[in-house]
Formats: sequence, C-alpha cells, structure tokens
Amino acid sequence: MHRCIALVLAGCILAAPAFAQDLSGFQFHGFVTQGFLFSSHNNYLTMQSSSGSLQWTDGAVSISDSVSDSLRVGIQLHMYQLGQLGGPNVRVDWALGDYKINDYFGVRAGKVKTIVGLFNDSQDVDAVFLWSLLPQSCYPIDNEGFYLAHTGGDVYGYVALGKRIGGLRYDGYVGEDYLPLDGGYIKQLADDGLQFTNEPSGKNYGGDLRWETPLQGLMLGYSPMVMGLNGTSASGSLRVPTFLMTAQYAQYTRGKFYFGFEYDRVPVSEIVTLSTEVISFPVDARSWYGMGRYRFTKKIQAGSYYSQYVNKATDTSLPQNYSKDWVVSGRYDFNSYFYAKLEDHFLHGTGLGYYASTNPNGLKPNANILAAKIGFSF
Repeated sequence: MHRCIALVLAGCILAAPAFAQDLSGFQFHGFVTQGFLFSSHNNYLTMQSSSGSLQWTDGAVSISDSVSDSLRVGIQLHMYQLGQLGGPNVRVDWALGDYKINDYFGVRAGKVKTIVGLFNDSQDVDAVFLWSLLPQSCYPIDNEGFYLAHTGGDVYGYVALGKRIGGLRYDGYVGEDYLPLDGGYIKQLADDGLQFTNEPSGKNYGGDLRWETPLQGLMLGYSPMVMGLNGTSASGSLRVPTFLMTAQYAQYTRGKFYFGFEYDRVPVSEIVTLSTEVISFPVDARSWYGMGRYRFTKKIQAGSYYSQYVNKATDTSLPQNYSKDWVVSGRYDFNSYFYAKLEDHFLHGTGLGYYASTNPNGLKPNANILAAKIGFSF
C-alpha cells in the first residue's frame, strides 16, 4: 500500500493537473492529495470518521501526446484509498484515442470519460475545485470509479450559432460500464451478503448538449443516459433493468463569482438474488444542488452549496431515504503547485455515504462533518 503511494508521488514530481483534450503536443500530468475527515456522529464513507480519519489518499498520473495534427492519444493511471474502498491496485481511469476532424466533429474511442452534468468528466481532478467533496447527491465520491468513464466511443463537436444565439457543444456516446470491485456499490452489496469476484457490467448510451448562451458566462445543459447492469456470483446475482438517467444543469461565471445548479433523476429498480430469495429495491432518486463561489484574491477563495437527495419511491420522511447537506468551504493556494482546503458539512439524513459494516450500532439522523485536504499538482 505505502509502496504504491510512494510510486504515485514519485510520478507526480513530473506531472500536471489534468488531461486537456486539445492538440497542443506531449503532456505529462499528475496530482496527489491527502484528506482528513472527522464527524460528530456516525462513520462516513467507510472511514472511522467519528474518531477522525486520514484514510483518504488520492493520486494519479496521465500521459497524452499528439500522434498527428488530428489524432491525440492518452492514458491516466489512478490509485486511491477511501476508508475501506480502493487499495493498492492501480486502475486505468481513461485510455483513449481522440481524432478531431474540425471544430464541428470529432471521435473518441477507448475508455472515455462520460460527460454527464456539470462535473462528471472532471470530478477526478481535485485541483480544479474549491470543494473537498463535490455535492454527494450527484457526485458520490465512493462510486466515482463507476460514473467517471465508459468503454466505447464518442462523437463530439461545437457549432457556433452567432452572437445573438451563442453556440452548442454536443457529445454522444455508446459503450459499456463496470461496477469496480473496490467501489461503494460493491461494498454495500457485500454488506448485504452478495459478494462479487467479477465486475457487474452493462451497456450504456447517451449524450450531452450544452448551450453557451449569448449572455456572457451563462451556460445551460442537458444530459440523458440509458444504462443497465447484470452480475452473477457464487452467492447470488444482481440485475438492474435498463433505465434512463437525466441531468439538467446551469452555470454562470462573472468576474470573481461562480454559480452552479444541477438536477438529476434516476428511476431504477435493483433486483438482488440471494440463494433462492429475490429482493427488489425500488429507487426514484431525485438529486439537486445549488452552489456559489467567490475568489477574494489569487490565493484565497470561499463558497457554499446545498445538496439534496431523496428516494421518492419510498417513505421520504425516514432518514435513510434522504440526505440534505449544507456546506461551507474555503481554499488557500500556497503557490501554483500546493493548496489546502477546509470545509464543514451540516448533514441531515442517512441516505448517502453511510455503510452498515462501519456503523454496527446504527445511525443517528444528523451529523456535522469536517473535511480537510492538502493537494499537490503539476
């Protein structure tokens, strides 16, 4: 474990924050972060956070290069530890070829980042965000590895519509998704008695459309995605029939201010078979957040967001069926490479981020959570 972390750190000495999907030549990037979590009640994200936990380490290196004027290839290797999730194994976050014919049309193929909502395809790059934890209602960190990318192909492009209308960015994709064995969904299934040695998987297809409006700084978007999952093991099976997930979002940037909003809906039925017992888990997840940020100086920024999740297919008055999170956050950049973050979460409800195996005595409905993080990137 520690040897793997050391290797990632060594790679980061030669690295930079994120893979930019342009054709500007060879790039060698990377980052490493160390987090701390302390909660007043309950243990959060499989950590022993009620006693304070440092089991929150993240690091990655990426390499990309222009093979020709139109073709770019790249790969990102990633290692993380989040409580009992992750571990010493290095995974491939994305590995792709990107052939851009012109501004109107391009093609990506391989393991490609999935564009859904405002942040899905950038949530793996901590250095670009004020927040230590993105809104968990829409971007659950314990399942980042599942949502981040798909194996398949994309078409994308940009169409300028004139100064009075703005422009449209589009992305369409088809591929396959896998539930990582070291992720949160598999951990929850294991807590319920269903253990997997092979990753459940399923086909997916969808797209994203972003309207860069004529009002400078305002962008509106919509992302639909159709997917399903199937997996079998010695102890049973998992079946998630095909469902439609949608995300509608907006962001506005003006000077030192940033505002963002997103609403997601995921109506899905999960069917778990344990021996001869068949259990159905109906879910109609409604998730949204609103956030604001202000940059006081080049080094200091602060902001807040409110994030809410509720399962409309169940009794929404019960704490296990909702999560409401009010967050206040600050960030200080020491220089171009080092930064620190500190934020406080006022969390109501237990619908997200909690695991039975790390809370054997049950859950209290409310908790305050302090999250701190230091990061290094180049």
